[in-house]
Amino acid sequence: MGFKGTKQEKKEVYDRKMVDLLETYSKALICAADNVGSNQLQQIRRGLRPESVVLMGKNTLMKRTIRTYAEKSGNTTVLSLMPLLVGNVGLIFTKGDLKEVREEVAKYKVGAPARVGLVAPIDVTIPPGSTGLDPSQTSFFQVLNIPTKINKGTVEIVSSVELIKKGEKVGSSEAALLAKLGIRPFSYGLVVQMVYDDGSVFDPAVLDLTEDDLVGRFAAGVSAVAALSLAIGYPTLAAASHYFLNSYKNVLAVALATDYSYPQAETVKEYLKDPSKFAVAASEAPAASEAPAAKVEEETKAEPEEESDDDMGLSLFD
Repeated sequence: MGFKGTKQEKKEVYDRKMVDLLETYSKALICAADNVGSNQLQQIRRGLRPESVVLMGKNTLMKRTIRTYAEKSGNTTVLSLMPLLVGNVGLIFTKGDLKEVREEVAKYKVGAPARVGLVAPIDVTIPPGSTGLDPSQTSFFQVLNIPTKINKGTVEIVSSVELIKKGEKVGSSEAALLAKLGIRPFSYGLVVQMVYDDGSVFDPAVLDLTEDDLVGRFAAGVSAVAALSLAIGYPTLAAASHYFLNSYKNVLAVALATDYSYPQAETVKEYLKDPSKFAVAASEAPAASEAPAAKVEEETKAEPEEESDDDMGLSLFD
């Protein structure tokens, strides 16, 4: 049973309820509630309890409550909710994980028929196949230019047809045909439009970002800062490693062009004087790895020879 009282008393009760929610919760989802029935809304409320609370109401009343609460409490962060209260929207206050709450809300969608004058939220396509209608119903298909044929006493659609496009209004013929075919093409529920988190407002797509996405974007930002730093000659921490490497290249180039030298430069100078050392250095590694095996093989071969010599020296027939 709802609260029984005057209009002013109902507003006061609603105001106290919303103020309590603003003080208790720091996170909320702003949801569009177009074409959502009261029964469906009750199911959503039950499914989100106890961590979340759904609050619906007139936008003017919610804005007035938020403004008054911000003035009295000094909590101005809630004012960022006011620009979001446009159209048929509601608030879901929650203490749980925002992504999990959004996924839970998405479960409560119900199918709906295509009503005349309704703006289609999606494209509606009729698949080919038998409709189960008798041949006298072909007039509906002819009006909509849908190719059909009679097969085993029923009307059969020859090929798939795009009946309604997204954003178009549903006509009377389209609505009647879909009703005869028993097709409920649309589904409605609370749709999360924006996310509020302790004063910050952002798109719900942010909730889908993973740690890998954040690391990738951070790395891309660091690369951009480093590139800009190098281009304009302004030193930054992101470009420090590049500056050190370029400086070392300059020092090495000076050492190669002059008599000045240091241990690391000596190695490079030797390679430049005799490029064949590159091949020698490359061949030394496999040769070194083969040396122990060769040594073991030689020792193995040497052992039988020593035994045979001992045997010849200790023969009983000498």
